[in-house]
Amino acid sequence: MSEELLSFYDEVGGEPVFAKLAHEFYKGVAKDPVLKPMYPEEDLGPAEERLKLFLEQYWGGPSTYSETRGHPRLRMRHMPYKINPDARDRWLGHMENAVDSLKLPPLQRETLLEYLERAAYAMTNTFED
Repeated sequence: MSEELLSFYDEVGGEPVFAKLAHEFYKGVAKDPVLKPMYPEEDLGPAEERLKLFLEQYWGGPSTYSETRGHPRLRMRHMPYKINPDARDRWLGHMENAVDSLKLPPLQRETLLEYLERAAYAMTNTFED
């Protein structure tokens, strides 16, 4: 009898966990004077849903993101916005607060934060203020 391997998505608790992560993240973004202007919608709900769907798919959950939006193309989608080290660090700070709100075991917390840090650095597209 073989053991079935769980995806990270399933290990951490699936959809409710990623919904909370995205929600807590955007609560911080909504109050951030540098990041909030990067979101064209006044209501951050659509961005929150996109983030949730992307992270769910990335971590082994449903492929709804690709089914509705196509390939993620993260760098291309973020290129119109000036993402300098300050914006990157603010993004990471809000994301770390959101991850901490999940109260994950240390290994899962670190796994998630390591990916998010790599992603944030990959999205940095300018070093000007």
